[in-house]
Amino acid sequence: MKRTRLADRLDVTAIGLGTAPLGGLFAPVSDADAEATIERAWSLGVRFFDTAPLYGFGLAERRLGSFLRRQERNSFAISTKVGRLLRPASAAAEDDYYKGTSAERPRFDFSYDGVMRSVEDSLDRLGLDRVDVLLVHDPDDHYEDAVAGAFRALQRLRDDGTVKVIGAGMNQSEMLARFAEAAPVDCFLLAGRYTLLDQGALTNLFPICRAKSIGVILGGIYNSGILANPRAGAKFNYEDADAALVARALALEALCRKHGTELKAAAVQFCMAHPAVTVALQGARSAAEVSDNIAMAERLVPSSFWQELRERKLVDAAAPLPGGA
Repeated sequence: MKRTRLADRLDVTAIGLGTAPLGGLFAPVSDADAEATIERAWSLGVRFFDTAPLYGFGLAERRLGSFLRRQERNSFAISTKVGRLLRPASAAAEDDYYKGTSAERPRFDFSYDGVMRSVEDSLDRLGLDRVDVLLVHDPDDHYEDAVAGAFRALQRLRDDGTVKVIGAGMNQSEMLARFAEAAPVDCFLLAGRYTLLDQGALTNLFPICRAKSIGVILGGIYNSGILANPRAGAKFNYEDADAALVARALALEALCRKHGTELKAAAVQFCMAHPAVTVALQGARSAAEVSDNIAMAERLVPSSFWQELRERKLVDAAAPLPGGA
């Protein structure tokens, strides 16, 4: 698989495996299916894996670590996140997003000490001696704490060699643009804000990242599923999509059919065409989904599709398209 450089300190595969689904996002996943999913990604050449304490409240980290600690450590790169500490809950209610989890529940903590504890806890769940990428996770309402505490801790961990690359992972681009100016970041994980349905990062974040050589790991390429299977009840940004979004996704799907291609292929290749994007991160809950995701990155999408996409103004006019269309 093609490799790329994430900032100046780390080479990774251009496609990575996201593990939120392996934490039971929207539906439970068995241990056997989780193992088969990671194994399939590995067999197809994926060597970059992203996880977080939030995903299944530690379940995704445990499952990923169970596989990766059996591999030669320098043969892969892994990212996890800080900002949430998992603590036992005496009577944990059913979570709206993650199914089949333990009774632990997350609480926000972006302090220096909280980040240090979070890293120790993640390494314990993973069973690894280090991670390669460490990201401040969803500090939407905690900007000051993240700058004063979390990023200070991440910089220390990078300086002493505990991690190679630091940054932030969010579902918005505006605060990431602020972090690019205020914190010593190497990369960002941006979820769902640069897709066929949402190009919000195009003008406010990507130019800064290119100017400062900040790598971009792009997640949420299918916008929580609507670009994989557009229909009433499909998810967008982790919630049920409204009728207007479903209609736009169906129009994109119809255009793909007209040109003899698939919406998922167009969605992945559109994202990867932007020069600011370093890694395309694709989540999966089964081995079959992994195979399909990787195939979509290679499926032929004819130039006529991209040309009509541009002509019909279905994406921002400034968005680069594959092949320069």
